[in-house]
Amino acid sequence: MGTVKRVVIVGHPVAHSRSPLVHGYWLKQHGIAGEYGVRDVAPEEARDFFARFATHGLAGCNVTIPHKEAAFNALAEADEVARALGVANTLWLEDGRLCGANTDAPGFIGNLDATAPGWDRDRSVALVLGAGGASRAVIYGLLQRGFEKVLLANRTFARAEAVAAHFGPKVVPLAWDGLPAALKDARVLVNTTSLGMKGQPPLDLDLSPLPASAVVADVVYVPLETPLLKAAKARGLTTVDGLGMLLYQAVPGFARWFGVTPVVDAGLRDLIVADLAAKGQLEA
Repeated sequence: MGTVKRVVIVGHPVAHSRSPLVHGYWLKQHGIAGEYGVRDVAPEEARDFFARFATHGLAGCNVTIPHKEAAFNALAEADEVARALGVANTLWLEDGRLCGANTDAPGFIGNLDATAPGWDRDRSVALVLGAGGASRAVIYGLLQRGFEKVLLANRTFARAEAVAAHFGPKVVPLAWDGLPAALKDARVLVNTTSLGMKGQPPLDLDLSPLPASAVVADVVYVPLETPLLKAAKARGLTTVDGLGMLLYQAVPGFARWFGVTPVVDAGLRDLIVADLAAKGQLEA
């Protein structure tokens, strides 16, 4: 009998993570004798935790807020996306060396491809709300897919400017009060802010200027249908919730650690939706 591979998700706090449900589903589905748990690491301990990763008895880990930058800085080798964004969310050991990747960007794109086929037929203009870590992953994914321009709106304009400068001239910073005018050109609208998340204020945005063919996506998945997505559906627009991004970003890590490339199927989504419902997090 081989050694059971142990993987965890590292963050602070981290008990709320649904990654153990996701990977546990795939472990059971494929009959793999592996383990996937949680490891709460305080911010002041993160640097040491990753520096001594090979001593923890882990095959790898996922990394969530607030440790993605510390994880990246500890890597001996990083994939192209992690290098471009300066953060890593998927780590593994290779010949004793800590390697890592950022799967958030491909997870975002993979979710759109699966949920809204043809969403990228018009790659002229995308509009992204928010200038945090999720925003960088989304912007990277959109640029890699070939979008000609990404408008980036943030309530603090200086942060939008800083993120735009990181990516170059195809990303244009936008003041929050410039949103109504920007919506009319947007073929894709993506919310990466916490607005609309359970316990947070809603994203108060009149979507009437959006073209009828526009696709509206939200990286928030608690609640599953945010006020933004509800308003977009009411207008007859194509919508994509944030749960799929969580599921699709998990695929490369599982494949790396356990040697099987899993599939995001209806059973997995139903499992997470049932968990959201049980915890009263399905509705806004």
